Amino acid sequence: MPCTTILVGKKASFDGSTMISRNDDGPFETKRIEVMKPEKQPKTYKSKISHVTVELPEEPLHYTYCPSVDQKNGIWPACGINAVNVGMTATETITSNPRVLAADPYVRLKPKKGREKEVPGGIGEEDLVLLVLPYIRSAREGVLRVGALLEKYGTYEPNGMAFNDENEVWWLETIGGHHWIARRVPDDRVVIMPNQFGLDNFDFDDAFGKQEENLCSADLKEFVEKNHLALEQKGPFDPRLAFGSHSDADHIYNTPRAWFMARYFLPGTFRFDGENADYTPESNDVPWSFVPERKVTVEDVRYLLSSHYQGTPYDPYDGRSQLRGKYRSIAVPNSDVSGILQIRSGVPDPLKGVEWFSMGGSGFTACFPFYAAVDELPAYLSKTAETVSTDRMYWQSRLIAALTDAHYASALILDERYTDAVMTKGSALLKEYDAKYMAEPDEKLLKEANQKIADMVREESDKVLSALLRNAGEHMKIRYHRGDN
Repeated sequence: MPCTTILVGKKASFDGSTMISRNDDGPFETKRIEVMKPEKQPKTYKSKISHVTVELPEEPLHYTYCPSVDQKNGIWPACGINAVNVGMTATETITSNPRVLAADPYVRLKPKKGREKEVPGGIGEEDLVLLVLPYIRSAREGVLRVGALLEKYGTYEPNGMAFNDENEVWWLETIGGHHWIARRVPDDRVVIMPNQFGLDNFDFDDAFGKQEENLCSADLKEFVEKNHLALEQKGPFDPRLAFGSHSDADHIYNTPRAWFMARYFLPGTFRFDGENADYTPESNDVPWSFVPERKVTVEDVRYLLSSHYQGTPYDPYDGRSQLRGKYRSIAVPNSDVSGILQIRSGVPDPLKGVEWFSMGGSGFTACFPFYAAVDELPAYLSKTAETVSTDRMYWQSRLIAALTDAHYASALILDERYTDAVMTKGSALLKEYDAKYMAEPDEKLLKEANQKIADMVREESDKVLSALLRNAGEHMKIRYHRGDN
């Protein structure tokens, strides 16, 4: 699935929190946000896509997740935070190359054929959050559990995934069918990932020594040497060169997104525009991580995940530019959900995990928070059905985005006021209920806060939907008044 990921270390963020975020882009899958209670978590899991069966550990933790409403093709949980404030987002579809896949092919389902029995495939995006998040107590443990699953079952696709806890952010990428590589995101850095193999440096000495910042499959160094995967002429090992792709399609689909995100975070550090630019939309070497020029806020992450090359000639809504729409935008209409998972420090444990969500089409939809340490979520978020309905956030977001896109010039101001209002009021409610909880701890306050936030989002969504519908009606081609000239 085409997605975009942004990771923020605790010293790079505005409040000392860690953040992992991703646009979950897909084939317009209807989504809801739920809490998986331990008693509902399966003890044996079978994938719909690969038919692999995985026996699961005892005593799972409760966790939030974003399942597909129609689960004929699997659950596709997307992202969530568990009961001990560990977040996970999975997955970012990445790229590979023929050298890697020849050496370690994907593990794909082989259907029953004649007398030959079915051979299950490996694990993939459909499965990973459910297989991992309930059983980990730190971001590092998330990497190690995924690594063990990959080595045992393999995977049928190339994926990257992120984990965060109060102190650390980790990023893991799969390599072929069974291999993997992971790095701890330095505390003062931001990571940007646009559907391409991302890691551009790796320390094998640390990975096979203290393992402070680098982890990988047990035979990765031997795998690289045996298959002549290292391509750098000099300098340290470059995983992106060894395991990733460098295709013409990347220059349309992937690298422009990295360029735009780096351009936002580093406007004074490098030149991103003009003939003498350090990086262009088609540069293969935009850094995987960097120290941003200022502290990063939730609003910054939300802006980028909803962006479409504003302020550049590539904005698809700029009717004056001949280059409009040349590159694949970060925000696309087939974003099913966009999640920012924030683990805060300096607050009691029940307040640490906050999830910021945009539902259905990240470009013009509101971003709102909720506390993760609850046993259920408001029906407005959790009871989505396949039938379009304005009493569910997912469908309201879809309608708001479609009406804004169709009448961009006249509708944008209405949408901007709406998205700003939701983020402002959501932040204010978080502050209010943080203070209430710290004055008199009661976990019922968290459910109350989530319901108030949901009610606020619905009120604001109702208002903007009415305004956008009126605006669309006023711009219909068949409108007519007798006084028209």
